[in-house]
Amino acid sequence: MNEILKDKIVYIYTLGCKVNQYESDAMLETLMNEGCLRYNPGDSSVLPDIIIINTCSVTNMADKKSRQIIHRMRRLNPDAIVVATGCYVQSSSDELLKDGSADIIIGNNRKKDLIRLLTDYSEGRELKDNLINVNEDPEFEDLRIKIPENHTRAYLKIQDGCNNFCSFCIIPYVRGRIKSKPANEVIEESKELAENGVKEIILTGIDLSAYNDSGMDLANISCAVAEIPGIERVRISSLEPRKITPLFMEKISSRPEICPHFHLSLQSACNSTLKRMNRKYSIEEYKEACELIRHYYDRPALTTDVIVGFPGETDEEFAETVKNLEDINLYEMHVFKYSRRKGTVADRMPDQVDENIKNERSDTLLHMTERHKAAYEESFKGSEVNVLVEEIIMKDENLYLRGHTERYLLIDIPADTMSGEPEKYINTFVTVTM
Repeated sequence: MNEILKDKIVYIYTLGCKVNQYESDAMLETLMNEGCLRYNPGDSSVLPDIIIINTCSVTNMADKKSRQIIHRMRRLNPDAIVVATGCYVQSSSDELLKDGSADIIIGNNRKKDLIRLLTDYSEGRELKDNLINVNEDPEFEDLRIKIPENHTRAYLKIQDGCNNFCSFCIIPYVRGRIKSKPANEVIEESKELAENGVKEIILTGIDLSAYNDSGMDLANISCAVAEIPGIERVRISSLEPRKITPLFMEKISSRPEICPHFHLSLQSACNSTLKRMNRKYSIEEYKEACELIRHYYDRPALTTDVIVGFPGETDEEFAETVKNLEDINLYEMHVFKYSRRKGTVADRMPDQVDENIKNERSDTLLHMTERHKAAYEESFKGSEVNVLVEEIIMKDENLYLRGHTERYLLIDIPADTMSGEPEKYINTFVTVTM
């Protein structure tokens, strides 16, 4: 136990993706193993001694929010040690150093050194190797979780980095090239999670489809995790459409623990826009991937991300996107208005789209996904579904058990329809009729 950090109260604020959430959970667990205590934002009687902001840089808005949160956390306790880490730090370290709002900055692939860096700072030593060129570091960062804050479900980062260089994306520059967690470590960590009561594991990564270690690809490692006693669900967080092949689908569909819920990256449903984005597939290939998944699963939950207002997107191109998305009929779409990102190819493209047009196109797709989502959920009306209960909530002055089905449908079960105390159902499966 680290005597310098013992009994220090720690607050970690996380922005961005599931990979960030995993890394924040791992940092928190590491700190608690050294004797730190978790800060409760709802308790106004104490202030955190150490504040860590795990930042995001996927868009300019994410940069702005990261800066705002760092300043807000500094105001929360001016005497705290403020640590900024993550993708915004990796992309904008000079700006942060000039700003002075963070006492310690830690780039990507260096979160594993958090204890050393906090100790060195506290003892007045010069900080070293806290920020590196991630593009020259092939090593997978050694972070691990044994007991997640939410004991029912756990994120498990098995892949990092990206080699795709989409024209709008900064991530390859701040996360580096693709790298995979050793397969034996994935299995070992999954077993520890299972032994500590975790029922569902969500495999995650920056480009998860690229996972490969010791001859094990994503399908093989997913099945290996699914075979671990105690793990009743394995969820694959995000996939490239080209990963969906008959061989891949045959493999993963052989394990009932692997959830019929797939987030397939799209970004645009128009081929000319996809080409400008430097995406490596066509809308026809995307449709084929969706059809293949639906061949192997009954009503799989298919979700995606779509960017509207990409440079050069004409009314005709957007109309093509709308038509194709109506045809594909996804369960849910996360719609983003294109945000210029300094340092990317798209930032220098001509024909940048007016913000008002982006807003209109965003509204069009949001209305579409609202319809599609409602129709998809309606298709299960009268069916029995299995819900992994994650928490107890209060809604309309009544208690509910809240959890997700294997297709990630969020279900609230009235507590008064269950026998006994509601808390006993947390981290158990409950079968209900929708």
